[in-house]
Amino acid sequence: MSELNKNVLRQANAAVTRGDNEGFLAHCTDDLVWSTVGGETLRGKEAVRAWMADGYAQPPTFTVRELVAEGDLVVAIGDIASTGDDGQPVQNAYCDVWRLRDGKLAELRAFVIPVHD
Repeated sequence: MSELNKNVLRQANAAVTRGDNEGFLAHCTDDLVWSTVGGETLRGKEAVRAWMADGYAQPPTFTVRELVAEGDLVVAIGDIASTGDDGQPVQNAYCDVWRLRDGKLAELRAFVIPVHD
């Protein structure tokens, strides 16, 4: 099960990197809860879809350094390169803790920290 859950996250992240938000959302439950620690919490696939339309207008690039799975949890640790509102590159370190249900992403707790040169 752990390897299957890792593969779900790999496929979902690959869709985001391709700019395929609907491909990502196909890997999510309808009642997805997406929380950024210290930030906002999105509830439901429609709220995530709306956020992605703006937040991922320019697809980010993920570099996963570690991927750990236990039970229904998958933890991804790595870096995200994206473009800020001003068009400048933005680098963040992240740790995403995903809970899966019935083979789909159901809950995210995202810890995102800006990396400064």
